[in-house]
This record gives sequence, C-alpha cells and structure tokens, in this order.
Amino acid sequence: MSMREIFAQNPDRRYIMFGGKGGLGKTTFSAATAYWLAKQGHKVLVFSVDPQASLSDIFKRDIFGKGPVMIMPNLYAQEIDADQRIREYQEEIRQKIRDMYGMDEIPEEIENYIQAAAAEPAMEESAIFDEVVDIVVSGDYDYYIYDLVPLGHALYYLSMASVYDQWIDKITGLREEMAEYDQVAKVMRRDQESEEDKILEELQYIKHRINASSSILTDKKKTAFYFVLTPEEMIILDTKKAAGLFAKFDVPLCGYIVNRVIPAELSSQNIPPYLRNRMEMQTTYLNKINQIFSGEVLAHVPEFERDITGLPMIEEVAKALFGGM
Repeated sequence: MSMREIFAQNPDRRYIMFGGKGGLGKTTFSAATAYWLAKQGHKVLVFSVDPQASLSDIFKRDIFGKGPVMIMPNLYAQEIDADQRIREYQEEIRQKIRDMYGMDEIPEEIENYIQAAAAEPAMEESAIFDEVVDIVVSGDYDYYIYDLVPLGHALYYLSMASVYDQWIDKITGLREEMAEYDQVAKVMRRDQESEEDKILEELQYIKHRINASSSILTDKKKTAFYFVLTPEEMIILDTKKAAGLFAKFDVPLCGYIVNRVIPAELSSQNIPPYLRNRMEMQTTYLNKINQIFSGEVLAHVPEFERDITGLPMIEEVAKALFGGM
C-alpha cells in the first residue's frame, strides 16, 4: 500500500512522526509530507524537537524560536527553542511563588535555586517536552508533523510522558497523605490549606496535560510513526532494533520509508565501476529490507541530484513519496 493510499484510508491519523538515525532524511520527509497535505487543502504544522534547527535550513527561512511561521498557504513550521522555554519556566515559577505566598520579591536563596535548576541536564528535554504538549493539545491544525530527534533521544522523549506521570502521581499521593495528617490543624491554618490546594491543583493540571499528550502519541487511530532508513547494513540493523524498542512504548508503527535509492535505470547506462558496485550492494540491502520488514515498506525515494532545500525541491520529494500532486 502506498503512502497516498494509507493517508486516504486513515483520515483520523492527524499526528505524524518520522524517526530514524540522524542524517537519513527525517526532516526532508516531514517537510515533504507537510507540503503535500497543505496542497490537499489541510492546515498543517510541521515542528522540530531537534535543537539543530533543520527546518530552517530546508525551508530557507529563519524560524527558530519564533513560534509557528507560515511557509505558504496552509503550511506552518516551528522550531522549539528550549532555552527560551526554560526562561519562561523560570518566570512562571517566580510568579507562582509570588501568588501562592504573597511575595513582592523572590528571596535570594529561592532565586539561586531557580537559576541552578535551569542548568540541570534534563531541563532542556523537559522544556522541549512541555512545549510539545502545548502544541499537541492546542488543536489549532488539521495535521501535526513531528520531525523527531535521532533514535536514542527520541526514545527518551517518548518515555518522558510515563516518567512525568509516575512522578506526579507520587508527589500528589504524598501531598494527599500530608493533608490527612493535617486535619486537626485545618481550622487554624486556612491560609496554608489554600496554598496546599493550589499546589495540588497545579499538579493535577500538569498531569492532565501530560495524559492528553501521551494518549495522542499512543493512539493508533490518531497517530502514525514512520521509520526512515537507507539501504545500508548498519542502518538496517539499527532500525530493526529501534522498532522493537519503540513498540515497547506502544508507539503506532505504520511502516518504513527507504531513502536515497540509486535509480535502477542507471544500471543500463555506461557508469563508473564504483557506482555499479554501489548499485549491486544496494540491491542486496534492498532485498534484505524487504525480508526483514516484509509488507511494511511504503516507499522507495530516489537519491536526488541536489540538496533538498526550498519549496521546489520539497515538492519533488513529495511527488516521490505520494505520487502526483
């Protein structure tokens, strides 16, 4: 079944993810799919959680950290600026402390803690995850196209929902236990009770957002994940291993796209021995891909003669992926 047929037969799949090792074409296919859907009349957002900002390069537009940017009618692109999100985090925390405790100024020791927390290694991933939750639950677009980070980081990202959910459950449970022991003092401590309620309310709000996002990511009716690979030995092995890991997170695996296939018609021409050898090796690996991922390979996209940047080249990739426009 072709990519065009799959999209036609599954109109409720509005959350599309492309994943794979770095440099194989995830951003290219994310952009091409977004372009094709926009041409069909759908309002589409393609967004990147990769800090290397590849969408700016492929669209030839400076979009990093600027929110959704219109590339053409119906097509919007966004690159998440984790540092900007962390700064917003910090200010949100300061404001919540001011509101909860009636402070005009944040005490120096608390401010030092806020600054130190922003430097934690996991803070960037947390900021990206939170921004993705905002994007996904907004419902502003017909389609959301994820340009995921390379495989290892993508697995970490996809596991964030369950990690956050478990953490919030634990913290909420502890706070509820504390409230039970505090029943006797409630009348005398109404202000603190109000503060406790605000904290619990905040935790429940975070939990709701996370559950809304994770339920979308694992919903086989709404979400589709496509692996991108090339006809190379190590790439095939890594993709097979990653597919098994992704399945453990209940990610809806919907097929594989083989990129950078040297056109077979070249074999009938007078080509250098090096290229002929490459084509013979490619045939071996294409057969291996068909054996390992039998019936799940949805498209073979050729190696193009130039870099995929700008809308004209993105359109060429879209045609190779989906057929005519």
